[in-house]
Amino acid sequence: MDSADTGAHDEYTIGREITDVSAEVAAAGGPVVPVLTGRFRLRRVDPDGTDPAMLVSWFARPHLVQTWEQEWTEQRWRADAAHRLAGDYSVPFILSFDGVEVGYVELYRPARDEIARLYPADPHDMGFHIATADPALTGRGLISAWLAELAQAIFDADSRCRRIVLEPGASNGPIRRALTKHGWVDLGEFDVRPDRRIALHAMGREPGDLPVL
Repeated sequence: MDSADTGAHDEYTIGREITDVSAEVAAAGGPVVPVLTGRFRLRRVDPDGTDPAMLVSWFARPHLVQTWEQEWTEQRWRADAAHRLAGDYSVPFILSFDGVEVGYVELYRPARDEIARLYPADPHDMGFHIATADPALTGRGLISAWLAELAQAIFDADSRCRRIVLEPGASNGPIRRALTKHGWVDLGEFDVRPDRRIALHAMGREPGDLPVL
């Protein structure tokens, strides 16, 4: 999903991150971190602990190899998490369900991301990516329903956030159908890179908060 420079003597970068942002975007600060009280919980990735090794194992699983293409080394996962945690673009999390760790989540600011070139991103917009490591949780509607709950928790955490965006791969029909079932509006397909075509989905705090393309 991301392209990055991990040269030994270079500063780590994320290809999709926009670093030259306006003063308004910079003033908005980092992603909103919602308070979750249900069966799903989030904790920040610990780049200095065992999380990088766990992520190596998860992202080598066939369903994530196909959808994320991030078969990274521990070193790269460690560098990626440290980079995100040090900035205002994105925060990486481990997702748990009933106390069992089951996935990886990134909360991010679309105004600092390549998708800001697709729609008029507000500095306080939020977005997220999710990789479900446990295939037993997929195809049951459980994760897609939780994404709507997560969106509401983000709205509850920050009144300045008026909309949240998701951008699954355009060919991922099941997740696109699940998202629209749970209140996300499909805004169409876009080529963000020559090798990546996405389907932009959004949820507004109010109907009038949806982006106009």
